[in-house]
Amino acid sequence: MEEDGGRNGEPLVGADTGAGPGTGTSNRGVGAGSSAKLPQVLQKSFGEVQGILEHNRVLIQEISQNQETRDADGLTRNVALIRELNTNIARVVDLYGDLSGSFARAVAAKKAAAGDKGGPKRPRSAGAGAGAGQQQ
Repeated sequence: MEEDGGRNGEPLVGADTGAGPGTGTSNRGVGAGSSAKLPQVLQKSFGEVQGILEHNRVLIQEISQNQETRDADGLTRNVALIRELNTNIARVVDLYGDLSGSFARAVAAKKAAAGDKGGPKRPRSAGAGAGAGQQQ
């Protein structure tokens, strides 16, 4: 089992996900011209999130076992485990924020590349709008 992240407070999830500590900002900067890379960015980020969540499951199991046994050393260790769990949860929130920003930038870049045609992208149906109610 992995120990807590040490002095810098980073969780040790790199072994599970292929990314080391401090890699949460790797998805920033995805924007114009990189919408083709969006699926890879999403896959990598979701993989990292999945690894963190799986590690959190292990942490929660250990915390529960320590609580049930009421062993002094185990209860003391729970403090560090809960801190790691909290750090991991914050990391997942950051990753989802990065994903959201990456996706929004990619969509904006795609819209900018398509240009503004000056009208709606889809034609309106014949029954929609004000004209439909005026014929009688």
